[in-house]
Amino acid sequence: MTELTETQLRTALSAVHDPDRKKDVVSLGYVKDITLCGGAVKVVLQLDTPPRPAGEAMRREAMELLAGIKGVETATVELRAMAPEASPPEEAPSALAGQDIKQVIAVTSGKGGVGKSTCAVNLAAALTARGFKVGLMDADIYGPNIPVMMGLEGKPEMTAQKKIVPKEAHGIKTISIGYLLEDGTPVMWRGPMLHKALEQFLKDVDWGPLDYLLVDMPPGTGDAQISLAQLVPLTGAVVVTMPQEVSLTDVRRAIGMCQQVKCDVLGVLENMSGDVFGSGGGAQTAEAFAVPFLGSVPLAPELRLAGDAGVPEVIQNPESSSSKAFSNAADGLLESISKRESLILPVLQ
Repeated sequence: MTELTETQLRTALSAVHDPDRKKDVVSLGYVKDITLCGGAVKVVLQLDTPPRPAGEAMRREAMELLAGIKGVETATVELRAMAPEASPPEEAPSALAGQDIKQVIAVTSGKGGVGKSTCAVNLAAALTARGFKVGLMDADIYGPNIPVMMGLEGKPEMTAQKKIVPKEAHGIKTISIGYLLEDGTPVMWRGPMLHKALEQFLKDVDWGPLDYLLVDMPPGTGDAQISLAQLVPLTGAVVVTMPQEVSLTDVRRAIGMCQQVKCDVLGVLENMSGDVFGSGGGAQTAEAFAVPFLGSVPLAPELRLAGDAGVPEVIQNPESSSSKAFSNAADGLLESISKRESLILPVLQ
């Protein structure tokens, strides 16, 4: 298969014209950046005017054009303008308003089966080991895994103020729909019900003071991701992937989703790295999208055994290669947050 080139894409984009100026976007200098990663293409269109209706029309036309090029699997076109069209609306109130939670981090993935919950649990344990107060919210309403991986069961208690008391293990506060359901009971909810459940996990849980609240997201780029971005200001997201190409294609979509909902990607974490699935794909994807790479976690049976036992591997066997990888990933995450904000400051008031 012929490899895509920037020259090829620029030539194709010259078919997109600014209807107001009657010239193509390439000759006008609107095409500021083209990023290629396998079959994933990202283009930045930078207008030299304030936002105008023609800009969105050009963005859509460029998206359709790129998607039709042989070899392009996913296409993202970001539109930028010189100045805002109007003052931004007031920020919507956070579902965590009134709670002392400094950072909210989504742990997400483009597809299922990549070990996202394992990564969320062990990152939470690694942050706790560094002296931080950590909470873990299981937002995977349809397939909650946190109760088993944390060794917890039973319904949570309520405070006198009718707030849910998060269940705690290994120094980590947790909440999950799994605590509220009988074992094996399926959750068959549409989007609005899922949104309400996430809102309750944020608003009606007595989290207490936390340095970090990690949110274990369901796989994909659907209702839960959109709802979380609407409900609370996110510090950013950790995107979990496996090394092989089918997972990397999905993680590119996950990164694109983060960009759409204005959520910074704090890092890409490659899980199950090794002979079976290969290695290096996560680092290449992170480099292509100019986001931090948090490292590779080797494929190891002890990770599954630790999850089944309800004790994070970072706690159960801190000297294992997997634990060291998660510890390094936690350090990388802290560094990424620090660089994002210059210093770690509360994001919620």
